[in-house]
Amino acid sequence: MIYKPEGVCAQLLNLDIEDGIVKSVEFIGGCAGNTQGLASLVKGMPVDDVIERLEGIKCGFKDTSCPDQLSKALKQYKNEQQ
Repeated sequence: MIYKPEGVCAQLLNLDIEDGIVKSVEFIGGCAGNTQGLASLVKGMPVDDVIERLEGIKCGFKDTSCPDQLSKALKQYKNEQQ
């Protein structure tokens, strides 16, 4: 799945999800160390757990963040699966 985040430095998210488990996440753009770390941490986690942990996180004065945008991407994925 490809997701275009809004309101953050990252320009695209590439997600690989299989049977409700996050297999991989790649952030295009954004803070390389943070996005690589985030991608590594969520690898192997159930989609619902990632959403629960990351939803609503803000970056500085922004209303969103890369983690929050990842949760939005995963919510979109879930809606498309229904």
